[in-house]
Amino acid sequence: MWNIIPSNERHHQDFGWLDARWHFSFGDYIDRNNISFGPLRVFNDDIVAPGGGFEPHPHQNMEIVTYVLSGALAHEDSMGHREVIRPGEVQVMSAGTGVVHSEFNGSKEEPVRLLQLWIIPRHKGAAPRWEQRGFLESNRTDRLLPVVSSGEEPGTLAIDQDATIYVSKLTAGHVVTHAAAPGRRLYLFVATGAVTANGREIAAGDQARIDNETTLDIQAVNDSEIILLDLP
Repeated sequence: MWNIIPSNERHHQDFGWLDARWHFSFGDYIDRNNISFGPLRVFNDDIVAPGGGFEPHPHQNMEIVTYVLSGALAHEDSMGHREVIRPGEVQVMSAGTGVVHSEFNGSKEEPVRLLQLWIIPRHKGAAPRWEQRGFLESNRTDRLLPVVSSGEEPGTLAIDQDATIYVSKLTAGHVVTHAAAPGRRLYLFVATGAVTANGREIAAGDQARIDNETTLDIQAVNDSEIILLDLP
């Protein structure tokens, strides 16, 4: 079963400092028919203006994954971490029993575009945990590179959920194939460019929510950047 949601059907809000496109109910956007896709609770495609940012705010019992597409995002949290996330870098914050963090665009000239995903963990009440890692562009070019998993995939950041996140930069015409176990859910987002997935056209900003598809062939129509989630 396929549900392809075009970019212009995402919830869009422009706060001035934040140009936000939300894939699921979030903040003051409430849609009881669009709460989650399996354990994927939040998928936000945000552009933060120069000097803008999210003031300190709390989280609990959520696996929060941040992936920067362009610009640079500064992060601070109550665990004492201070880091900058740049393109190709992935940050995981397991909120567990509770953590407070803030995120800012420190640049006065360049906006930052980030994808932030919230995944519901298998267990509640764990100790908060943070990790960040960069992935070379050469390693994610024309292949599906796993960057986040339950810990079973070598070289990935770990979350408390049976889910794997892949990223890829595809050159025009190139095909990558993902094999999923029966009964899995797949979530494909095209950040830039355009692709076909099993022959279906998916353009920049579009998302595909896929059930019970064991093989996914993704071909770049033009140079593209994608993120793929394999979910229970």
